[in-house]
Amino acid sequence: MKQQILVTGPVKTRSGYGNHARDICRALIELDKYDVIINSVRWGNTPMNALEDGNEHHEAIKSRLITSPQLPKQPDLHLHVVVPNEFTPVAKKNIGVTAGIETTVPVPQWIDGMNRMDLNIVTSEFTKAGFDNAKFEFQDEKTGQKGTVKTLKPMEVLFEGVDTTEYFETLEMDNDISGAFSNVDDDWNFLFTGHWLAGGVGEDRKDIGMLIKIFCETFKNQKKQPGLILKTSSASFSVLDREEMLNKIRNVKNSIAGDLPKIYLLHGDLTDSQMNQLYNHPKVKAHVSFTHGEGFGRPLLEACQSGKPVIASGWSGHVDFLNSNYAVLLGGSLTKVPKNSFPKEMLFEESQWFTVNYQQASQVILDVFKNYSKYLVKAKQLQLYTKNTFSFEKMKYKLDDIITGVLKDVPQEVGLKLPKLNKVNTDTPPKLELPKLKKA
Repeated sequence: MKQQILVTGPVKTRSGYGNHARDICRALIELDKYDVIINSVRWGNTPMNALEDGNEHHEAIKSRLITSPQLPKQPDLHLHVVVPNEFTPVAKKNIGVTAGIETTVPVPQWIDGMNRMDLNIVTSEFTKAGFDNAKFEFQDEKTGQKGTVKTLKPMEVLFEGVDTTEYFETLEMDNDISGAFSNVDDDWNFLFTGHWLAGGVGEDRKDIGMLIKIFCETFKNQKKQPGLILKTSSASFSVLDREEMLNKIRNVKNSIAGDLPKIYLLHGDLTDSQMNQLYNHPKVKAHVSFTHGEGFGRPLLEACQSGKPVIASGWSGHVDFLNSNYAVLLGGSLTKVPKNSFPKEMLFEESQWFTVNYQQASQVILDVFKNYSKYLVKAKQLQLYTKNTFSFEKMKYKLDDIITGVLKDVPQEVGLKLPKLNKVNTDTPPKLELPKLKKA
C-alpha cells in the first residue's frame, strides 16, 4: 500500500511559489510511489487560474485536489510549500518547503516555523546559510527568562529544476507573441522578467526603477540605441495594474533629460510556451536583472535555456546556477533594506540586501550591446551547464531521495490477509470429547 503524501501550497496561483508547488506535485506524481493528495491555498492577490485545461501535468494535479481540509486519516507526510511562519505539522512526518529569504536575515517567526517541522527544504545555498546563521536573543516579559531562537531542525537544499521540454532554444512563435513584437521597433533589446513590487526607485526588490534609470542614462543621445523590454506586473494583470506599470516607467524617464532609448512594457498572462518564445525571440538579445536578492530566481534559470547572455546581480540564490565563468555577474555591496520594501511582518530591522554598482552595470550593458559576439560563447556554455545540472528531472530524483529518508521511520500500512476458512457441516453436530472423570 502506497504511503500518503499531502502537499499544501498555492498550486492554482500565478506566482513563484505557485510554480514551485506545482513542480513538487508533478515530481511526486511522476514518481508513482506515493498516494498524493493536494491542498490548494491562496498566494496574496495573485490570480488563481494557473492550472490549464488540457495540460497533462495540470490535469494530474487537479484530479488530486482535496475539497475539504478534513482528511479521513492522518497522512504519512505533509509537504507545506509556503513562507515558514505558516508551516503547520499535520502528518506523521512534516517537511517545510520555502524559497526563504531575499535578504541577509530572516524574521524570528520564520525560524519558529521551521522548528515546527521535522525537516526543511530550501531552494539555494544562500537561503540555507541565511537560516543557519540566524540567531536571536530574547527575554520573556513575564518571567524575565532569557533564551535564544535559532534553527534547530535539519535542512536540505533542493533547487527548482527547469523543465527542458518547455524551455529550450526555438524560433517558432505563436500569433500572440509575434503580434506583441510587431510593436517593438528595435531589433536589439534587453529583456527583464519579474514582478515590480513595493518601494520607490531603488527600493523595489527587483530594482526595476534603477534598471530603467541606468539603461536610459547609459544609452541616451546615442546614435544607435537598444530597447529594454519589461515583462512585469505587480500582483495582477488588470488594466489598472498595467496603467500603474506605465506610470512608473514614465516617472523614471521624466527624471532624465535627453534623447532616451525606448522602454517596452509586456503586461499580461503568458503560458510556459509563450514565456519560452519571449526568451527566444530574435529581437531579444540579452537578459538582465539588477535584483536586490532572490531565494532562487527561477526566471533567470529559464532564460538561460535560450542560449543568450544573462546579466545579473552577483549575490543571493541565483548564483547557485549562474556560474561566474559563463554568466555576467555584477558587483555591488550590501545595503540596508528600506522599511517600505517588505510587509512589516516579513522584514527584520537589521536586514541587508545587495545593491549593484550602477556605474559598473552601465559599463557592462554598454559592452554587451557593442561587443555582443564575445558574450555569446559563454552564454551557450551557461545554457549547457544549467540544462545538465539544474533540470526538473534531477530535482525530481533528489526530492525522492529526501522523502525516502524521512519516510523510512514511518511504518507502512499493509493489507491484512486472513486465513482461509472451511465451511462447517451443519447437518451433523460436532462430537465433543469430554475428559474422563475420577471418583473423589
